[in-house]
Amino acid sequence: MEMKLTIRRVPTVVSNYQDDADKPRAGCGRNCLGHCCLPVSKLPLYAFKANPAKPSQEDAASTKSLVNILLTEWEDRMARGLFRYDVTACETKVIPGNLGFVAQLNEGRHLKKRPTEFRVDRVLQPFDPAKFNFTKVGQEEVLFQFENGAGDDSYFLNNAPVTAADRAPNVVAINVSPIEYGHVLLIPRVLDRLPQRIDPESFLLALQMAAEAASPYFRLGYNSLGAFATINHLHFQAYYLSVPFPVEKAPTHKIPLSEDTMKSGVTVSKLINYPVRGLVFEGGNTLNDLANVVSSACIWLQDNNVPYNVLISDGGKRIFLFPQCYAEKQALGEVSQELLDTQVNPAVWEISGHIVLKRRSDYEEASETSAWKLLAEVSLSEERFEEVKAYIFTAAGLVQADEEEVSEGEEATYAPVPVAPLPVAEGCLVLQ
Repeated sequence: MEMKLTIRRVPTVVSNYQDDADKPRAGCGRNCLGHCCLPVSKLPLYAFKANPAKPSQEDAASTKSLVNILLTEWEDRMARGLFRYDVTACETKVIPGNLGFVAQLNEGRHLKKRPTEFRVDRVLQPFDPAKFNFTKVGQEEVLFQFENGAGDDSYFLNNAPVTAADRAPNVVAINVSPIEYGHVLLIPRVLDRLPQRIDPESFLLALQMAAEAASPYFRLGYNSLGAFATINHLHFQAYYLSVPFPVEKAPTHKIPLSEDTMKSGVTVSKLINYPVRGLVFEGGNTLNDLANVVSSACIWLQDNNVPYNVLISDGGKRIFLFPQCYAEKQALGEVSQELLDTQVNPAVWEISGHIVLKRRSDYEEASETSAWKLLAEVSLSEERFEEVKAYIFTAAGLVQADEEEVSEGEEATYAPVPVAPLPVAEGCLVLQ
């Protein structure tokens, strides 16, 4: 008899229709994102330019930029009362220390739901139409379609037909339980009802959104099943936070690659002096080159049942990949009760250094030591990480060169350059 590893946690409510997902319903009776409604609907459309490397006529501060359109639409949904709480009223602070972990106090985010059993030993699971999925979301929660405009410039239409006849549309919707200002979901090909698993096409779409945003403070994240994704319908998350993430400031060691495997232009580094072991992918001759290398790594992880999280940073130019094991440790009873009592689920945002705390005492006592202690439990051991890294390199067609083959004087570590916040509206007040 097969033994299942499960944990009990409060599921995140990302849509106002989530609580009704299991109720029988004759017909639809509302504008949803399912086959019954979406193909004949009209929604706003953001069409991104075909070549993200081509400079846009609109800078990131323009009212026509992706970030400003997204935040304007997001604030409109806030004014309509579609969110479960006002995230901009949450207390947020930068914790003193070398890395500057960001702590947020959000006492009500987990209180309205009962804990649910989640299986954490299967990264790939079949899509289950009976469970909540994004086709059941109401169209009022959608900000816009996100499609390739196939031209040299991006554009935005307030009302455009959904071209579901040719291919399932990509949509950007609000997360009704946001953890930060502008928190949204990117749902690739929503009508195809894809399970939570990365493929090259959907990963390229996420990079295209980051590149189109062109803001160091707008990041995208991905959680696999077993790494604190709770909805088995393909989606990425994104939001705006106008401070650097600690992981973006962490030093890295560049991994030397053989000349033959450097033709794509992608470089790979390893995080050092950070509580969670991870890889950093950068560069690429094209966005597609970077997407292919990283998605190949992700595909190996999910096909081999290794839970993982991904952070897409710096306008799609830097990608952090974290294999992790916290939920497995939790299911096996290997996480201390002290950490469990915090009720922090270390997914991509927490691993990157933005930690949502649910108890005021934890928030007031938060320190770099406590953040490090939590995140260290997420990380693979050094031995297991190196083993996984070797498999990832093979899957992505990368060959590591000997250290002595690195050119003399080649930079081995990355030191970030501080970037001034862009002149766009901000969310929570961050206390420095």
